[in-house]
Amino acid sequence: MTLDEDVAAALRRLRRSEGIGLSEALNRLARAGLSVKRPTRPFRQRATQLGLQTDVTNVAKALEALESPTER
Repeated sequence: MTLDEDVAAALRRLRRSEGIGLSEALNRLARAGLSVKRPTRPFRQRATQLGLQTDVTNVAKALEALESPTER
């Protein structure tokens, strides 16, 4: 396994400050990273007017209308 320099430095600092081995330091850092809650953006539904209007209360009729060419 190859660690990026910033990760290796964090491991060295943690090992020195806590007096722990490599495996324990790596596990602590991994767990700390796993427990971070990332902010999520709220879901927003966007609607766009397509100029079509189809009543979907009758599914069979709606499918028939979608399959046949529109008459204008």
